[in-house]
Amino acid sequence: MDRQSIDPKKANGLINAISKKIGVSPEKLKSELEAGKFDSTLSAMDKKDAAKFQRALNDPKLVERLMSTPQAQALYNKLSGKK
Repeated sequence: MDRQSIDPKKANGLINAISKKIGVSPEKLKSELEAGKFDSTLSAMDKKDAAKFQRALNDPKLVERLMSTPQAQALYNKLSGKK
């Protein structure tokens, strides 16, 4: 997945939706994600979910398996405007 192929309007919409849910400004969330940090996201998550997310980030093979699932592919296609 090439991050350049994602429609910026759709990406910004997703960032705005997530920022409202976790109570962090879209600008702060975007800058953290671009820097590879997930501090705001992790602090807003349930502790069990945050631990799973952190574990996934530390295991590239797990991330690859997750991203190859039909659900992840469908979400990516929706966000990128692909059919």
